[in-house]
Amino acid sequence: MLRCSLTNYGLHGNVHCWFTSYLGQRTQFVRCCGAESIPTRVLYGVPQGSVLGPILFLLYTADLLQLIKSHGLQPHLYADDTQIYGSCSPDAPAQLQSRISACVVDVQSWMRSNRLQLNTAKTEVLWCASSRRQDQLPVEPLQIGQDMVTPVHAVRDLGIYLHSDVSMKAHVTKTVACCFATLRQIRSIRRSVTRPVLLSLVVSLVVSRLDYGCATLAGLPACLLNRLQSVLNAAARLVHSARKFDHVTPLLRELHWLRVPERISFRLSVLVYRGLHGQAPVYISSDIHRVADVESRRRLRSSSTAALVTRSTHHKTIGDRAFPIAAARAWNSLPPIVTDAPSLPVFRRRLKTELFTRSYSEQK
Repeated sequence: MLRCSLTNYGLHGNVHCWFTSYLGQRTQFVRCCGAESIPTRVLYGVPQGSVLGPILFLLYTADLLQLIKSHGLQPHLYADDTQIYGSCSPDAPAQLQSRISACVVDVQSWMRSNRLQLNTAKTEVLWCASSRRQDQLPVEPLQIGQDMVTPVHAVRDLGIYLHSDVSMKAHVTKTVACCFATLRQIRSIRRSVTRPVLLSLVVSLVVSRLDYGCATLAGLPACLLNRLQSVLNAAARLVHSARKFDHVTPLLRELHWLRVPERISFRLSVLVYRGLHGQAPVYISSDIHRVADVESRRRLRSSSTAALVTRSTHHKTIGDRAFPIAAARAWNSLPPIVTDAPSLPVFRRRLKTELFTRSYSEQK
């Protein structure tokens, strides 16, 4: 099976022989208390922990993408995690549910024929809609293989908690709770470490958690962003050994930390820069378009700048938070000296300077 996959990607001759030598004639055994089991040939799989393992697995499962797309659905794969998603009008969830069930049956059959296994115990189903249409979401279980999976209200996707109303409340709640728990642990040892070590612990264990996936938080209401900002404020007070009610702005400025809204804008702008310069995946770069590249807008004044096209949306609470919209607005708000940066490191440096000035200009 892998031979066909390698051939489909143009790997022939000596290269194919290298892979054959790398994967073939391997054995495995168990060692316990000095005793060893009888070596057994490894007929399937790749060496555990190998560098080529993930790449070969992606080549091995590449056909799964086309199988899912043949059902009119969209796939998203990350290592051995596979997501299938689609959309429908509010009055047609039954048809979408039927297509997903049929797709899962074919996926399970494909996996069985390729010596893989669909883990129904880790399979989750999430229906998403606006808060006003939550009562219209299906509640009937979806058949996944031989099991029936009941839809849930929130799922964890690569560390990001997604709620059925796309409000990100679950993610903010989990992040805030985890960060404050970590801060309490760090506070218990703050007198036993130096300030540089304390700062390093806070940045690596708390601030990095706030920054992880923060581009998904674009457009959230102030009440949720304020909860995240409270974590950043508590972290700054811990580093400076300040009291609970001490003014936090001078502490944040001294640490050169951006506030939460500016941190989100920073991540969005970096993604846009990568997308415009061919350093981002296709599903990101395909969602951003320069005004100068649109035929009907080439005579506009904005076509001579680095401005991006901002599409109109029907729902401000959800549509404006989509990446193409939020990222384009964050990018268009930057001055040319930032957007015209010759390299990514220069862009990041100029971008942080610009956002830092915005973040604390009102407090000066």
